[in-house]
Amino acid sequence: MKKEPSQVNYFTVCLNNEGYEASLEVGKIYRIIPDETAEINELIRVIDESGEDYAFATHRFHSIELPKPVEEVLLSID
Repeated sequence: MKKEPSQVNYFTVCLNNEGYEASLEVGKIYRIIPDETAEINELIRVIDESGEDYAFATHRFHSIELPKPVEEVLLSID
């Protein structure tokens, strides 16, 4: 039996912005930037409110799977 590749999550929702109120909005969906070094250090890299990518503690977020059409539209936005 062929094993399916694991689902890649491109998006996450912010659960906690304490100390980063200008950079993150609770309840907002953020695009994930893959970063193996960040993951090793229990961080997640996202494009924040400044439009730049920064690493934040993973406990501030929950990765989500979106319907394919929604994901495609959000990934096409620069």
